[in-house]
Amino acid sequence: MHTKTYAAIDLGASSGRVMLGTYDGEHLSLEEVHRFSNDPVTVGGTFYWDVLRLLHEIKTGLREAGLVLKDRGKTLSGIGIDTWGVDYGIIDRRGKLVGNPVHYRDSRTDGMPEAIYQKFSAEALYQETGIQLIQLNTVFQLAAEVKDNPAAFSERQTLLYMPDLLGYFLTGQKVSEFSIAATSQLLNADTGVYSGKVLDTIGVPGTAFPPIVQPGTVLGVLLPAVQEECGLGDVPVFSVCGHDTASAVCAVPSADESFAFISSGTWSLFGTEIDTPLRSAQAVKHNFTNERGPEGKVRFLRNHTGLWLIQESRRQWEREGRKYSYAQLEQSARAEADFTSVINTDDAAFTPPGDIPGRIRALCENSGVPAPQNVGQTVQCIYISLAAKYKQALADLKECTGKDFSAIHVIGGGTKDNYLCQLTADATGLPVLAGPTEATVIGNIGVQLAADGLLNGLADIRRCVYSSFPPIVYEPSQG
Repeated sequence: MHTKTYAAIDLGASSGRVMLGTYDGEHLSLEEVHRFSNDPVTVGGTFYWDVLRLLHEIKTGLREAGLVLKDRGKTLSGIGIDTWGVDYGIIDRRGKLVGNPVHYRDSRTDGMPEAIYQKFSAEALYQETGIQLIQLNTVFQLAAEVKDNPAAFSERQTLLYMPDLLGYFLTGQKVSEFSIAATSQLLNADTGVYSGKVLDTIGVPGTAFPPIVQPGTVLGVLLPAVQEECGLGDVPVFSVCGHDTASAVCAVPSADESFAFISSGTWSLFGTEIDTPLRSAQAVKHNFTNERGPEGKVRFLRNHTGLWLIQESRRQWEREGRKYSYAQLEQSARAEADFTSVINTDDAAFTPPGDIPGRIRALCENSGVPAPQNVGQTVQCIYISLAAKYKQALADLKECTGKDFSAIHVIGGGTKDNYLCQLTADATGLPVLAGPTEATVIGNIGVQLAADGLLNGLADIRRCVYSSFPPIVYEPSQG
């Protein structure tokens, strides 16, 4: 067959990229055409995403993609967008954006879970939605939105999750893609539609949400103005798995249907894939979530703070005038391998941005364990604490599912951190299969390929991933 090339727009909490994926009938190859930072902005005490700048960068990337392909005598066959979960923008009845989307780390949700639980208990909310109870979830953001503005959704306003919002900017079409909508804690776990019980509790009408579509749906083609601006034709835009973790898990290179994974980036998502939502007493006890994806699959996972601790520590040191590459930080940790203080990486103190190293020192001092005294010890503390968290998550996952796992697949940006991969293998006692690094992009493009009939569903996507991007294996150290 002739090669076909697709664009993946992948936005993470700290950066974004536009990448091209070219499929030759057997293997997939990737090419980055544009990368940019994702820099939230605080205005008037509110923490916002700078969504219009992100749109500008996306258009710049699409324009670059078009130029690259034009030089090769090729055209773009499709576009897919994935982002982080839970956040959203609001479109008014005229089709205009109502303010910048608020960041999930904003303080507006402080106290909202407790307020909601007075009307709808935590256990009942979990049983209704199957979603892990976390303050940043859309349900609590919307409760805060309505508390501040009771008339927020009174004039035919439409809520669009981040990938759907950006898709709307490109095509003019409004939908709720299933995998991103399922992160909101607004859907009924069994039916996969918006829960009237939850919406009534927070005071948001069902009319605020557009239709839910499945991954692989053609959203539409680029608007004429966007075509002109980007130098592209009427390229189709696919509603891929809009939630970045859903896209990433599509790219787990496993032929075994029972696999454990860590989607490792700003967050660490530890889990497995199952066929139906699991809301047992053990699942409640261990606060696992049931997120939805293609082919009716459920990502049964728990959300942990991940490399955010490294990323924000690096920013803090830079604010202090000390600049380090990630490679330098890893080496500094290796040099302090004898430092063994372990912290709870999910402590609420680490949620807001700021002086993470200082908070780590304070947490250690309050816990009566040695506090890090330098950069290397701080990074070592983060690494071994993450590995310890993964060990506990694996034990909890086994208890909930009754499954044994022969290995752990690590996908995403964390695969580049060789030291953390090895520590994870050592802590869990299981081989770690690391890769692909660009799992989210690959899953994004894989769904486009399946939607175009070039791959036959999830199993075929994963077969293609394994042959195109073989994982690196880290065996547990002996002794």
